[in-house]
Amino acid sequence: MKYLNSFAWLLAGIILPVTAAIGAPARPNVILIMVDDMGFSDLGCYGSEIATPTIDSLAKGGVRFSHFYNNARCCPTRATLMTGLAPHQAGIGHMTVEPGYKEVKNAPPAYQGNLNDSCVTLAQVARRAGYATFMTGKWHLSGANQEDWPLQRGFDQYYGCISGAARYFYPTGERIMYSGNTADRNPKSTTDQPFYTTDAFTDHGLEFIAKNPAGTNSRPFFWYLAFNAPHWPLQAPEVDIAKYRDQYKIGWDQLRAQRYQREIALGLIDPKWSLSPRDPGVPAWESLSAAQKEDLSLRMAIYAAMIDHVDQNLAKLVAFLKAKNLFDNTLILFLSDNGACAEGGVFPRGDIFDVAKRNESPDISVGQGWANASDTPFRLYKHYSHEGGTATPFFMHWPARIPPRAAWYDEPAQIIDIMPTLVEVVGGQYPKTFGGHDILPGEGVSLTPAFAGASLLRKQPLFMEHEGNAFVHAGDWKLVGRGVTPPKGLQVQKWELYNLKDDRSELHDLAAAMPEKVQAMSAQWVAWANRAHVYPKTLAKPGGAIEE
Repeated sequence: MKYLNSFAWLLAGIILPVTAAIGAPARPNVILIMVDDMGFSDLGCYGSEIATPTIDSLAKGGVRFSHFYNNARCCPTRATLMTGLAPHQAGIGHMTVEPGYKEVKNAPPAYQGNLNDSCVTLAQVARRAGYATFMTGKWHLSGANQEDWPLQRGFDQYYGCISGAARYFYPTGERIMYSGNTADRNPKSTTDQPFYTTDAFTDHGLEFIAKNPAGTNSRPFFWYLAFNAPHWPLQAPEVDIAKYRDQYKIGWDQLRAQRYQREIALGLIDPKWSLSPRDPGVPAWESLSAAQKEDLSLRMAIYAAMIDHVDQNLAKLVAFLKAKNLFDNTLILFLSDNGACAEGGVFPRGDIFDVAKRNESPDISVGQGWANASDTPFRLYKHYSHEGGTATPFFMHWPARIPPRAAWYDEPAQIIDIMPTLVEVVGGQYPKTFGGHDILPGEGVSLTPAFAGASLLRKQPLFMEHEGNAFVHAGDWKLVGRGVTPPKGLQVQKWELYNLKDDRSELHDLAAAMPEKVQAMSAQWVAWANRAHVYPKTLAKPGGAIEE
């Protein structure tokens, strides 16, 4: 029987109902929601024209961050999100080894490509604290090594894709769905429409909650909901695409200008931060042919539909929580794993007009021009440590504890802070040892002071490194570089320096004018890199070879 029908049962309380008869749990249920490859300005509450009313309402009802950072790429972000450590410390300094590929031989421990034994996950900490632990969606923290799949890393139940990408309607090959550790090669739809991953990830999670004694005083739940949307391939229900079919014929230049003005009106950005120039590799929209405009505008319409459909599913999730009297005491956190994705270039491949071919494609992408627009007002995108690659929407919503805040919370924070935050709210402990192995200490701080708008009192800068790109973020200052940390070692001359209070768009490099500041911040990065085991560095290619 399809889960759409089951969902009605959930709301009616027929399937082992989660009730509030015992009273609301003293500790909250926790739902950590991550979307994939979504840009800084892609939500309505962050300046977008895309319809995201449920997300906007949740953000408005909690605390919204204007300066929150990820690790610029799918699996390095997930490694830090799950463990509170730098991805290198957790064994994923570059990328994971996808299912079907051999593990990388002779790689340094920081680049082995799956979670190591020096870390624990949020699920392992929450389970020890008495929580039921569920995950649905994209894992991307192991592949070849099943010892590090979700069930082996602290989750009681799991449904989703282990790999870094999957087709939305027809998962196939190595990029299929899994129920626990078991391959689900012919997944059943959870609605009265064809199977679609966004629906499946939501509905399986709701079923996990409904079929377990979770959400009560004795056993609250932790649910990590990791959507693969809007990561390529571009695929969405046609009814959702139709909403946006003509929306993007204005082109990326007008779209960037419109979003920039909305961000200013929202108070999200300071008007003195200029809109960054169009990416130098992207042509002016008006220079394109009619055929190119038709192709590219449809791509962005599909991308928008994918985000819209996520919001529809979160409306379903919120309705479930309210029906079960769980909404007020559930902490919901929401973010994206990196900036928008420019992979595929300006004119990405694939037949976008043939619906059947599109929905069976493994890699149709939105392209560089729209990625530039998604990251308005910033420059660059996924992979890079500049604001366009690492700045993410982030909010926390918990009616029982977080009063709605009209003002943006503008103190910088990062995904390293999720672990100490959840340790605190679930009443857990971050262990020094686990399973006979020493566990590395994290450097994050709890975000709970932000519930009341108070300072986090952070004592150290924020750091990141991925694929040769890196930053140090200390107060108003950011030292950042492209290709600054290749395997041969730190290239100090490639550092750029920005005062983000005056220039968050990173348009006015002050490195040459302030060499002493560069030297001091670079030394901070080197000290962190030594702690995080950034070097020695080798980057694993997808087939398991080593890039020296």
